[in-house]
Amino acid sequence: MYCRNCGNQIADNAAVCVKCGVSVGVGTSYCPNCGQPTMPGASACTNCGVFLTQPVSPANQKSKMAAGLLGIFLGGLGIHNFYLGKTNRALVQLLVCLIGGVLTCGLAAVAMEIWGLVEGIMILAGSITEDGNGVPLKD
Repeated sequence: MYCRNCGNQIADNAAVCVKCGVSVGVGTSYCPNCGQPTMPGASACTNCGVFLTQPVSPANQKSKMAAGLLGIFLGGLGIHNFYLGKTNRALVQLLVCLIGGVLTCGLAAVAMEIWGLVEGIMILAGSITEDGNGVPLKD
């Protein structure tokens, strides 16, 4: 195994590189399998062919269509953000819609619906491309 930061060979059970002090797996400059320099942003090593990043499993991807439609129709309650794993934002939308809606005679609920509608359209248009964990949305 090789350090991703400096390319130095390290033991398989090492926690840090003894040459540069960086934790194992941190860095993008060298291949962890063969130790050769890698191009910035490369997904696989051109020398040995090993993946430099973990490929995204289709089972973990959320549907762009589902998220967009949830945003358009139930966006005021933040349902689309719960679906995408953006829990804090979803809770704010839900609480403002329910509690603020009662206190402002529905005005806050209307504002949250507009917010949800805009986010739903942005998801469908491709402006929002990742879920709360940074996993790309599938078409």
